[in-house]
Amino acid sequence: MSAAGTQARSDRTRWFSSARTNVGHVRKANEDSFLDAREQGLWVVADGMGGHSRGDKASQSIIEKLHEFKATKNQEQDLDDILNRLKSANRLCREESVGRGVMGSTVAALYIYGTQAYVIWAGDSRIYRYRDSNFVQLTDDHSLVQELYRLGELEANDDLDNHPSSNVITRAVGVHDTLETQVRRIKVKPGDRYLLCSDGLFKDVSADELKERLIQSGPEQAIDSLMSLALKRGGTDNITAIVVQIPVPAAGPWPPI
Repeated sequence: MSAAGTQARSDRTRWFSSARTNVGHVRKANEDSFLDAREQGLWVVADGMGGHSRGDKASQSIIEKLHEFKATKNQEQDLDDILNRLKSANRLCREESVGRGVMGSTVAALYIYGTQAYVIWAGDSRIYRYRDSNFVQLTDDHSLVQELYRLGELEANDDLDNHPSSNVITRAVGVHDTLETQVRRIKVKPGDRYLLCSDGLFKDVSADELKERLIQSGPEQAIDSLMSLALKRGGTDNITAIVVQIPVPAAGPWPPI
C-alpha cells in the first residue's frame, strides 16, 4: 500500500488503472499510501503528516479502512460507507495522537458508479480530469494558501503550490475531532482519464506538464512518465499517483457494468 515503486494491478475490472508511490530523493521514509481497488470502482491517495512513523501510520489507517469497502447497488449507501470508514480512521488517528503530537493524513478518493462519480477529499492531495482536450482540477486544496487566495490576499499568477505556507493544511484525517471532508458529485463519460496524486507530484511538475504526460497512450505509460519527471526534478517529497482510464466501448451499452 505504501511501498516505494510498487503498482496495484488486477485483470478483474471494468476500468483501467495504474498506481505507484516512491519515497523520492530527499525523504527517508514514505508517508504516502494508496488504494487501487478498481474492482470496487474506488481509488485513494493519502499523504501522511506528523513525521515517520506517525505520518505513515495515519495514511495507512485510511487505506486499511477503505480496503474492506465493497460496492453495492446503492451509490448513496456506498458513499455513506466510504465517509464512515474515513471517520473511523479519523477516530483512530486522534486516539493514537494523544500525548504524541499530530498524526494525520490528507485523503483524495474517487468512487465511480456507472455514469456517476464522487470526488471525496480533505487536505491538498488532488484529483484531476482530462476530457475532450480539457484538463481540470476537480478538488480545491484545504490549505492556508488556498484560503488566502479565496480572500484575495494572493493572486492566481502567484506560485501558490510553492508558497512558504503551502504545507499548512486546514483539513485532514486525524487533525480535528470531527472530520470535515468535501464531496463533489460528477458525471463520468467514456474516454475520461483521472489523475489522483499527492503534493509530491504537482509541486515539482506544472499543470501543463501533468496534462502532457497524463495523455500518454495508457495508464501505465502515463504513470511512468509522471513519476520519472517528478524524480528528475529532484523528488523533494514522497510521490504518489494513480491514473484511472474510463474505457470507450466498441459496442454495447454504457456504462460497462
